[in-house]
Amino acid sequence: MTGTPRYDRPDSTEYAPFYAGYVARIPEGDLLATLEAQVGEYFQTLNPITEAKAGFAYAPGKWTIKELLGHVVDAERVFSYRAMRIARGDQTPLPGFDEQAWVPLSGANDRTIADLLGEFRAVRAATLAQLRHLPADSVTRRGVASGKEVSVRALAWIIAGHAAHHLGILRERYLV
Repeated sequence: MTGTPRYDRPDSTEYAPFYAGYVARIPEGDLLATLEAQVGEYFQTLNPITEAKAGFAYAPGKWTIKELLGHVVDAERVFSYRAMRIARGDQTPLPGFDEQAWVPLSGANDRTIADLLGEFRAVRAATLAQLRHLPADSVTRRGVASGKEVSVRALAWIIAGHAAHHLGILRERYLV
């Protein structure tokens, strides 16, 4: 089946309970438009900050703003890759990832905030291109990631919800 894919809100059987908060953060409506709008929200929020502020962590042991943004990019790549594999009918169980181990090795603090924002824009553009061009019947396809069943459309909503979650943290804990 071909056509424009629809990304209706997934039901709770399409993702692990851990992701329910991410899915719930996204309002009803056009998910792809929400994903597009998030790029502007991140730029509007982070572009004006100084490099010194971008290296700020709100508490000992917490990520800096740069590390948080790098994490959002890393996670989106993982979720998007999972969506592609599942959309293509690959039933190989996909492993989880340990963001706590990844972030210190990311080198995010050695980059500029502008560079990280540019990478976020590029990764989001790739995500949107992928989601726009999946076969319509693939969005409800399910596979296993991190030991739990998940659908392609749930992964799309998780990408949006994860980005929204971290944007909220930026606004509430870092940029006050």
